[in-house]
Amino acid sequence: MSLAMGKPVYTEDLVMPHALVVKILRSPHAYAKITNIDTAGAENIEGVECILTYKDVPNVRFTLAGQSYPEPSPYDRLILENVIRYVGDEVAIIAAVDEKTAIKAMKLIKVEYEVLEPVLDFEQAIGHLSQVHPEEDLECNFDIGLNKEKNIASSYQEAVGDVEQVLKECAAVVEDVYFSQAQAHAMMETYRAFTYQDHMGRLVVVSSTQIPFHIRRQLARALQIPASRIRVIKPRIGGGFGGKQTGAGDVFAALVTLKTGKPALIIYDRQETFSCTTSRHAMRIKVRLGADLEGYIRAIDLQVLSDTGAYGEHASTVLGCVGHYTLPLYNKTTAVRIQGNAVYTNKMPGGAFRGYGATQGTFALESAVNKLAERLAIDPVELRLKNISKEGETFLTGQGVLLGSTALDRCIKKGREMIGWNEKFPRQEMDSAKVRAVGMAITMQGSGIANIGTASAEIRLNDDGNFTLLIGATDMGTGCDTILSQIAAEVLEVPMENIIVCAGDTDSSPFDPGSYASSTTYLAGTAVVKAAGELKGKILAQGAKFLGVSEEDVVYEELAVRTLEGDREISLAKLAEQTILGMGKLQLVGMATHGSEISPPPYVAGFAEVEVDRETGNVDLIDYVAVVDCGTMINPNLARIQAEGGIAQGIGMALCEEVRYSDSGKMETNTFMQYKIPCRKDIGKVRVAFEESYEPSGPFGAKSIGEVVANTPSPAIVNAVYNAVGVQVHHLPVTPEKVHLEMQKLK
Repeated sequence: MSLAMGKPVYTEDLVMPHALVVKILRSPHAYAKITNIDTAGAENIEGVECILTYKDVPNVRFTLAGQSYPEPSPYDRLILENVIRYVGDEVAIIAAVDEKTAIKAMKLIKVEYEVLEPVLDFEQAIGHLSQVHPEEDLECNFDIGLNKEKNIASSYQEAVGDVEQVLKECAAVVEDVYFSQAQAHAMMETYRAFTYQDHMGRLVVVSSTQIPFHIRRQLARALQIPASRIRVIKPRIGGGFGGKQTGAGDVFAALVTLKTGKPALIIYDRQETFSCTTSRHAMRIKVRLGADLEGYIRAIDLQVLSDTGAYGEHASTVLGCVGHYTLPLYNKTTAVRIQGNAVYTNKMPGGAFRGYGATQGTFALESAVNKLAERLAIDPVELRLKNISKEGETFLTGQGVLLGSTALDRCIKKGREMIGWNEKFPRQEMDSAKVRAVGMAITMQGSGIANIGTASAEIRLNDDGNFTLLIGATDMGTGCDTILSQIAAEVLEVPMENIIVCAGDTDSSPFDPGSYASSTTYLAGTAVVKAAGELKGKILAQGAKFLGVSEEDVVYEELAVRTLEGDREISLAKLAEQTILGMGKLQLVGMATHGSEISPPPYVAGFAEVEVDRETGNVDLIDYVAVVDCGTMINPNLARIQAEGGIAQGIGMALCEEVRYSDSGKMETNTFMQYKIPCRKDIGKVRVAFEESYEPSGPFGAKSIGEVVANTPSPAIVNAVYNAVGVQVHHLPVTPEKVHLEMQKLK
């Protein structure tokens, strides 16, 4: 309730009085070199504290991607540079006593540019005459297939079996190309950071971020100061959806504080949030599928081109995830392959976005699977039931790992029943103008990053008998503070009210990479289970010691340690008091760090019912059903909210959302007047159901849910539109104009 009423404290609520206001002068050109910059007139304005250009910043390249170290994203940006690479790229930093003064000073800065030919079409980027990153000091921690001379930020290839040979042997082969657009995060709270120096001279950064520990590392490298001199605090976050897995603004405010010694505040307005941060990567994906006469999918081939924009944050990993979360979806295959490039262009960078490559890959693959079902004259539901994995089976790309849990078959069957598939498929004529139809798709994601993702937790028994849970996981509206408290309370057998959560502070929280990769419940939850279990064991041992018996002779129940005979007991509160304040001289603490060798997939079966107007091409979403397998639900209410929110974003991607640029590279959709996200009336009826499985490697059998729920709307809605009027939309979103024009071609 407090969240709904706006009572929690967000970044802006913590700002000190008289903090300097930081503004950024941004480039009007998509690609240019700064030949001269004159700040004299601006610096003479009363109230201007400092103006910083590329001449005033460290010359060390870094990445703003929040990823485990060493990052797989290229170090391809400076804080400020004399080369600007997209409309909105940073040119100068202005700090003044108030916003009005900062804006006045910004307008007086005179910049002369040598305008270069930009790379705006990502399909033309490879081998373009303009090279987006010609600098010699660009570097990578890994071989990610960087070929900057050809504007290739990353290349990826994975193959098992002989795809070409298997396709030749298949009875049915479908091939098509699909385009998924750039999508804006559109979170409620824009990017912002507040910085100051504490009494010890350390830099303190209060930031609306998903990744406080990564922000600390980014700042240390970019500013060339030790990480030990930086503290990052995350208060409440008003939404992230992956956008705040990339740093934005923190480094500019931090630099001002270091230069002036004064507190500084930077707040991105809505236009900056739209056009000067990151978006979902736009992609072109060519799919080839081959199946035998019985309908078993034998070969999957994906050729991917991803637009990473001006900088390579998340370029390689999003590209790889297109294959990671699609190729294993159908496991009767004998050959699978993905080949792809992420290319530099002179547009705003692509970045992390809920679904992280799986969304784009699912749209392409599932659209092709629906086409294959029609070619084989098999019901799309039955085709999927025939080809999906069962518990205990393996994937071609799974390196022999057994699938520990899945309820996808039950999800599909329940979704079919809920949408009324057997009665409605493929279409129903409503009248001469309106026709209704249904479509479907399935998807998978991961739970954390296998062999990379980790999470730590610490839980303390306090002197009053309550507990403090210290976590590094970042609640960004997902409810993980609640879920992790629930898990701790369950293990310790205490009411949730007895758990105090302390999170999101690099000085006090145990290390956690942040909230991304659908990792929090699965990884951080398991760390909490382990930490609470360790503490529970120590409580039993200490209780037995006070009672003068062995550990085998006591039990923990009803907030007390009791002898098996029940003749003696010590309450938890008394035990805490005696242990910490009395003769114990010891505070009982449980600590754990957890990582996983596997990333168990959650699944969703999505079903859409649409009504299409034959005269206008307008598409109304009548009903959307999603049946989710996220393992055991730790908190059913929060799981449902996650599902509904992700579906809403997926519907927006399917029907109306699109980041668009002008011919000169300026973003045209940089406000909510131009960028259309669906409102409640646009969503129609969304129904979410769950089919629980039990994941043995997860806390109480849980898997993830945060990302997987965004993936099915696009292919399901596109399939429904095709079933309604015979129009196959290959370029998202599905607008009335596209549908109408394609219908005209059929006449």
